[in-house]
Amino acid sequence: MRGRSRKMLRQGVDKVIKRRIQLPWKWNAPKEKAECVVIGAGIVGLAVARELSLKGKEVLVLDSAPTFGTATSSRNSEVIHAGIYYPPNSLKARFCVRGRHLLYEYCSHHGISHNQIGKLIVATGASEIPKLNQLYNRGIQNGVKCLRMLDASEAIKMEPELHCVKALLSPASGIVDSHGLMLSLVGEAETKGTTFSYNTTVIGGHVEGNQMVLHVCDSKTLANWDGTSPLQPDLILIPKFVVNSSGLSAPALAKRFHGLNIATIPHAYYARGSYFTLSNSDSTRFPNFKHLIYPIPEEGGLGVHVTLDLDGRLKFGPDVEWINHVADTTSFLNRYSFLFTFQIFLDNMGDIHTSLCSKYLVLLSIS
Repeated sequence: MRGRSRKMLRQGVDKVIKRRIQLPWKWNAPKEKAECVVIGAGIVGLAVARELSLKGKEVLVLDSAPTFGTATSSRNSEVIHAGIYYPPNSLKARFCVRGRHLLYEYCSHHGISHNQIGKLIVATGASEIPKLNQLYNRGIQNGVKCLRMLDASEAIKMEPELHCVKALLSPASGIVDSHGLMLSLVGEAETKGTTFSYNTTVIGGHVEGNQMVLHVCDSKTLANWDGTSPLQPDLILIPKFVVNSSGLSAPALAKRFHGLNIATIPHAYYARGSYFTLSNSDSTRFPNFKHLIYPIPEEGGLGVHVTLDLDGRLKFGPDVEWINHVADTTSFLNRYSFLFTFQIFLDNMGDIHTSLCSKYLVLLSIS
């Protein structure tokens, strides 16, 4: 970072700077102290920043992107889950059930678009019924209310285009406007004094006594880096409290903190999923689902499911493709096969010509 860019970054952090300090480090970058730093402005980072600021903390949020929520927070099904899938007494189960209540409450209080439309998890063959029963029992153990097992006729009465032998109804499941939710969290955090510094990348750090020292640079500096020469930080930042909520980059970033016990860092396993949106001007020719439709879960995911957005558009996905690293795109342009898997849910679609518009690929036509 040079000139104006460095000045902008310095202005962004000046609001939460405590005082200049000197560290026994070889770089000549400015060194500053801050109270709380949140790395990553996705949904988790925003929620953490809001909560800290509501408790009177001075918070600085750093994100390498030009704005908030540009990664996985804006690339998902936008589903509010009930808490059915996770092992009883696990943190995931507890957080999902409690978080659902809090999320519906927050959305209602702040006027964020959402809809508790419910979900059907379907068994398409007799062999899947035991797994469906396991999900029902697990949901009950997790404290999910109003779960109900449906036979085929009951499920098809709710969704006439559905083909199944049995289904689990989860009335508590719903959908939410993820961007509206993030925008609300940003607004609340900023109102309470949180500073957001975008285009600002934490490239690593080190442990200094009982403090985490962050090495920070402008994202343009990183983009222009040749990848071989030593990458110099533009700022050394020493917060009292650090939250690493950098999403898919969190494990890799933690490993770049010298002095941090690597054994405490969870191993990362990456899976990519593709979504396709169903679109056609003659909407009467397509299934008019009113609920989320999910298959029996598969390894690594919940299976290719049918979701609706708040405008009623149908979306199919995601599939599961295990990859070696985040930037692995070796087979990304050959993700068509999974489109046909959702036909197991739909009846009488053999003669329908469907236009599937992908956010990432080209228009497809299947018949």
